[in-house]
Amino acid sequence: MTAETADGVVGHIDLPGIAATSRPPITRMVPGTDNPWIARGVFVAFGALIWVLPDIWLDTPSDVRKWAEFLCYATLAIGVDLAWGYGGMLVLGQGVFFGIGAYAMGMYLTLENVPEGSELPSFMSLYSDFTSLPALWQPFRHLWFAMAVAVLVPMVVAATLGYLVFTRRVRGPFFALLTQATALIFTLILIGNLPLTAGFNGLTDFTTIFGRNKYDPATNLWVYRIAAVALLGVLALALALVRSRFGRLLVAVRDSEERVRFLGYDPALVKAVGFALSAGIAGIAGAIAAPIIGIVSPNQFGILPSILFVCWVAVGGRGTLWGAVIGALFVNWARTSVSSARPDDWSYLQGGLFVVVLAFAPGGIIGIAKSVRERAAGLLGRRAPTEVTP
Repeated sequence: MTAETADGVVGHIDLPGIAATSRPPITRMVPGTDNPWIARGVFVAFGALIWVLPDIWLDTPSDVRKWAEFLCYATLAIGVDLAWGYGGMLVLGQGVFFGIGAYAMGMYLTLENVPEGSELPSFMSLYSDFTSLPALWQPFRHLWFAMAVAVLVPMVVAATLGYLVFTRRVRGPFFALLTQATALIFTLILIGNLPLTAGFNGLTDFTTIFGRNKYDPATNLWVYRIAAVALLGVLALALALVRSRFGRLLVAVRDSEERVRFLGYDPALVKAVGFALSAGIAGIAGAIAAPIIGIVSPNQFGILPSILFVCWVAVGGRGTLWGAVIGALFVNWARTSVSSARPDDWSYLQGGLFVVVLAFAPGGIIGIAKSVRERAAGLLGRRAPTEVTP
């Protein structure tokens, strides 16, 4: 069954309970291959490359920390692609969930770095009249609580907000603007609560990270390994999800909500679950990024960063997951490389890159690679000698 998507592209609807057609699956572990062993081999090769990257290419501890940050952004991009590429939900406020995860971990690290003999973080001593640690901060003395908040709170917020919005059939640009407004509100709340959140300055001064010296080169490699494991784990789970029954249903809802509703499914519930999973992934990425970046401030999670998250997915190729990872890594690597050489030119190059991709290569890097492969296969097929029968 086919349907025309909001982008004007004819998509394939593969609903649970309906016999599959002869068309290839809507998603594969590696785009362009039907062989599962090749797909698994590529995944293992990618994981091995990410794991040994500090040993073969990254020369300094700062480079290792920088690439650890890139891996966190790639994890975040997977969640964005899950909502936008597979669910058709243009999320322009994903910085909210990334920020919740980062602030949850930042609060734990702030309490870890409180000097002996003092109960309050340094910013509370300066900006508030608290004599004891506020009740909101008390549970964040425990790492397990910070991690639970980083993952579960974004999922609960996204599921609640999403279901309320989707049941009213709010979609497309209206949903995008709503998520963007949510990011703005989140930023204003953080800035306005100076005694509790340190306001615009944010949470900083993490001299130790989980008991390790932040400035020890071994700590940089350690947090890089954590970011790599998180990326590979989230990517593997997301690939399995989009190939599952729920993943096919999510794509079907993206392509035609009315047909899915006619077949007895609730599109609002499906989209809300997909949105919640995307938010949980963003929370995980934020929690891991907090000790790597070393500062948690509102300007990292506002409207502009949320738009950039979507642009990474667009550059890599939405609806592929691999494209989200490649786009996030490529754009952030290009940003640091160009900014270090020509700091005044990156903003123009970034804007031009996004315009070119959206106008001339809507499939992103993955789409370009597929086109090149198909053209090469077509040329080789035409040049192959034909057998002449006598």
